[in-house]
Amino acid sequence: MTEGTGVGLEEPSIATGEAIEGGIDELYARHIGAGVRLAFLLTNDRVHAEDLAQEAFVRCVGRFRHLRRPDAFSSYFRRTIVNLHTSGLRRRRLERAWLAREGAASARRVASQPDVGAREDLWRALGRLPSRQRAALVLRYYEDLSERDTAEVLGCSVAAVKSLVSRGGEALRELIREEEA
Repeated sequence: MTEGTGVGLEEPSIATGEAIEGGIDELYARHIGAGVRLAFLLTNDRVHAEDLAQEAFVRCVGRFRHLRRPDAFSSYFRRTIVNLHTSGLRRRRLERAWLAREGAASARRVASQPDVGAREDLWRALGRLPSRQRAALVLRYYEDLSERDTAEVLGCSVAAVKSLVSRGGEALRELIREEEA
């Protein structure tokens, strides 16, 4: 294998995918430094650059058997870093646009919610409920499952879920009232 060409075809363990574990260390050592440098130049953030290079390496190695030219790993690796960076920029732009539209309304909703102390009281009271009621409430409201999905997880009927949620909610309100008194 010549220097700088990536993975050579004379390494059957890597090129054919047989016993690839032996060659990944070498492949990683050979390419990760350049990948982190490229990612740093794109992001100007060392931690993000390392994450980006790691993700790109994992994706390239995972698709190694499907590469048209396994000896051009470094090219695929660089392209993957650039694509991941571009996707991240696009995602952040969409997030900023959403926050611009919805951020003020979200902030008003959050400001009207109870404080952290009340949330701790709620969790403490939830822990005192019988296990089936607690499970029903957590699945319905924390995991946001439908009544049907909750019934499937709990292995009971939808009517039983409705009953568990109703009784659990009432018991939870009573426990919170007791703690406040």
